[in-house]
Amino acid sequence: MSISAPASQKLTLVQAVTDGLRTMMKERSEIILMGEDIGINGGVFRATDGLIEEFGERRVIDTPISESGIAGTAIGMAVNGLIPVIEMQFLGFIYPAFEQIMSQATRLRMRTNGHFHVPLVIRAPYGAGIRAPEIHSDSVEAFFTHMPGIKVVCPANPYDAKGLLIASIEDPDPVLFLESMRSYRTFREDVPAEKYIVEIGKAKKLATGDDATVIAWGAMVPVAVQAAEKMKEKGIHCDVLDLRTLYPLDRDAIAESVQKTGRAVIVHEAHATSGLGTEIIALINDTSFLYLKSPIERVTGFDVPVPFYSLEQHYLPTPDRVARAIEKTVSF
Repeated sequence: MSISAPASQKLTLVQAVTDGLRTMMKERSEIILMGEDIGINGGVFRATDGLIEEFGERRVIDTPISESGIAGTAIGMAVNGLIPVIEMQFLGFIYPAFEQIMSQATRLRMRTNGHFHVPLVIRAPYGAGIRAPEIHSDSVEAFFTHMPGIKVVCPANPYDAKGLLIASIEDPDPVLFLESMRSYRTFREDVPAEKYIVEIGKAKKLATGDDATVIAWGAMVPVAVQAAEKMKEKGIHCDVLDLRTLYPLDRDAIAESVQKTGRAVIVHEAHATSGLGTEIIALINDTSFLYLKSPIERVTGFDVPVPFYSLEQHYLPTPDRVARAIEKTVSF
């Protein structure tokens, strides 16, 4: 009697990333992984654990500590028929590679009139909440949502992590794939063993209500959900939207929800000034201003560098802060 492979498995978010990489590397030999310590050590968070043993050193490449060099090399690989998936150990380490991404990766398709594409995926763990040192906890997704030519995705759960990663690898253009460090091992859920795709550019509604819309992504999604649950005790029921893709935004999903509820609360752990929340407010004003019953509220990190350990939790949005913002917009 033959034993069939399981249809799904319970995985953490970081395990779902590993599974997505393995799934695609089995299917497409042109996929190359590169990054600091991703080979023998399996990456700082073990997201590439076991892949060098399975696919060899020619496809899982440990690089020097040079983010600019990693990005530049990957761009050259991408325009010559390979599909590089590179890891920045932390999103805050991406700054040396910013010029390569901004000036080269995002522009080559336009610069060559479509003759060349850059099928490049940049994986980057991000965010506070794990008591990491300075620069390790930055949330600077807004830098990259201002770059035409690159997509920015940010899964909040294991199922979306695998499906969005596969979609990112199959995309012909660059994708920044953000992975919340504090979400890596917080919970498990069923993840199909086979290949599947979560469409880039589509938000997901996690809760339904008529009183307010709460918009979040990444590690802030469970915070938003917990806040919405708290508000039910007061008879306030919220739509909760997980954006999943930050560029391009799902304009239709945001507009549809806000036009129904007439109120919006945006939650992100990045700094308030020029954070992605400001763009979402502009989008709501463009599409849904006449539907609004109260000013839009934001719950964000503060305009300071992410503080060291003892103050880190004071920096991050909490369910209580989000709940107060929901109550404020409903009682306006």
